[in-house]
Amino acid sequence: MELLQQVRVIDPTQGIDRLADVLIIDGQIKAIATQITDYPQETQIITGDDLILGTGLVDLYSHSGEPGNEARETLFDLAQASAAGGFTQVGILPDTIPPIDNSEVLAAITQKSSYLKSSHQNMCLPQLHFWGAVAHDATSKQMNELGELKAGIIGFSDRFNLGNLNLFKQVLEYIQPWQKTIAIALNQNELTADGVVREGAASIRYGMPGNPAFSEAAIIAAVLEIVAEFPTPVHIMRVSTKRGVDLIADAKDRGIPVTASTTWMHLLWDSDAVGSYDPNLRFEPPLGDRQDQATLIDGVKQGIIDAIAIDHQAYIYEEKTVPFALAPPGVIGLEFALPLLWQKLVTSGELSPLELWQALSSRPRQCLQQPPRAIAPEQVADLVLFAPQQTWLADLNNLKSPAANTPYYDQQITGKVIKTWNN
Repeated sequence: MELLQQVRVIDPTQGIDRLADVLIIDGQIKAIATQITDYPQETQIITGDDLILGTGLVDLYSHSGEPGNEARETLFDLAQASAAGGFTQVGILPDTIPPIDNSEVLAAITQKSSYLKSSHQNMCLPQLHFWGAVAHDATSKQMNELGELKAGIIGFSDRFNLGNLNLFKQVLEYIQPWQKTIAIALNQNELTADGVVREGAASIRYGMPGNPAFSEAAIIAAVLEIVAEFPTPVHIMRVSTKRGVDLIADAKDRGIPVTASTTWMHLLWDSDAVGSYDPNLRFEPPLGDRQDQATLIDGVKQGIIDAIAIDHQAYIYEEKTVPFALAPPGVIGLEFALPLLWQKLVTSGELSPLELWQALSSRPRQCLQQPPRAIAPEQVADLVLFAPQQTWLADLNNLKSPAANTPYYDQQITGKVIKTWNN
């Protein structure tokens, strides 16, 4: 039992941003009021000086090292990192080894997730959801047995390029009656070539192969035209360009059932940063230019970009300690995203606290076709307590993930999650 006194309550589902007392008993919100004086004697009182109580964060997609790459990070490591970052739900992509492309693999990883949650109830681990793979690999012309996966997954996910759009059309037709979301990554296709940075000033200045912005726009445009003919919920992952945002805005205006996300790192950094040649800034798609970055932030603000995804990807030290162009793409981020986005976007005034929480909590739930979860009496406590001014050192002693592939390693971070509730 906890009584949070005079915390700043941020509830994007109700548009609330105000100071209040909140009483939580047995995993439920029992009361919320300007002041609560009637509570059980044994209640733990937490004073809310500069603390924020928000709805639990939801990450649409991240990568699990287990099964297949447990040396990078186990499912338990990922769950602990998620809870430490304020996430009460995390979507796991199917690119494990073996991939989540059949009922046996799905059953095994789901059972492991359930075991972790039940055997560590005192740790308040997040609910892990799983995406099912559409095909065996990006070059495949044949879909998996999707019917045997549909009951245990949040949706389907895969990479699509210009060469397998016919498979994409077939998948839309096949799963349309289920109304399951299909999350698609469009960051690798025939137009990207071997580019590792955004083509233009950055690729010329830093002497690395360029990936043109039109490689993303061309495939997004093609995908949206197909979805317009076969309406099925589609989520476009890792949007990184201004033109991509414009195309999605137009599709939404036309009533096409599409949602979209960008990653937290594409909001914090632009292509000028790759001049450091830090392999932890190697992404697919690559960081955009300043106009891309500004448009993505504005897209989040307007709701064109529905969600900020973490796309957490752990690697061992040796994998990332290579030249920039040879480094595998991705960074860890579940423990960093909320504090760094708050400092970069909210403190600067580019996003309001409610707008950030919408993109990290309520709108990702909508992308997963889940009902809203409010901070209100008799509601399940799906909450995060965040101290935006508290500092901590991002090192081996404080991080829950064993991985260190982040440009923020060994740096002082401002903003820390104090507690999560996930009943």
